[in-house]
Amino acid sequence: MKDYGKALRQILHANGCIFVRHGSGDHDVWESPGSGRRFAVPVKIKSRHLANKILKEAGLEKSF
Repeated sequence: MKDYGKALRQILHANGCIFVRHGSGDHDVWESPGSGRRFAVPVKIKSRHLANKILKEAGLEKSF
């Protein structure tokens, strides 16, 4: 199975999203610069659907 976590973080960073802190368990908290919304990003992401959902929460286009 493919892990989308690293690629997703690279996309978030390249689009100006900011890592805020490590969350509870195996999640990190990120913030979108455009909307100011915070969202959780799991460390390991095995589903492209989840990766695309996180991009949508960040206000970005689907990429996977």
